[in-house]
Amino acid sequence: MKKHLQIDLNSLPEDGKTFSGELDGSIFSDHGESIKTKGPLYYDLFVQKFDNELLIRGNLSASFVFTCDRCLNEFTQTIEAEGIGICPELSSSRIDVADSLREELIIRFPDYPHCDQGDDERECNLDSRYLAVDKPPIDGVKTPPHEEEPNPWDALDAIEDSSSSESS
Repeated sequence: MKKHLQIDLNSLPEDGKTFSGELDGSIFSDHGESIKTKGPLYYDLFVQKFDNELLIRGNLSASFVFTCDRCLNEFTQTIEAEGIGICPELSSSRIDVADSLREELIIRFPDYPHCDQGDDERECNLDSRYLAVDKPPIDGVKTPPHEEEPNPWDALDAIEDSSSSESS
């Protein structure tokens, strides 16, 4: 499967051209991010050149594996971008638009992914043990000990106490 979508500006018709297909899902992890994909990036684009600009319009979609922020379970969610518009700079007679397409989907990632918003609707269940402020010790969840650190406000309190005792 291909990882690049090269647009040859010399052979691009004046009234534009449609490009449809898929790019390898590994384009999402090529830049060092730990993005898990579940298949290719699908695209259906119309590309047209105007003077020194290239206009790309169309639809994108790809499935990703996210970790739920609530329950820490993995789930699959398809991210779709419909009616996108991209205008990459023209620096040569051939331009690779794969990175631009990749970025269009990444900016649509959920800020706080939840498994109840995934492709397979499921109830997101958070273990109630982790919600209790005063947990009973029998639940098996260990609370880390609080380290006694010096309180920076103690010094100010001491100054205030000494000034109030001097004024009396």
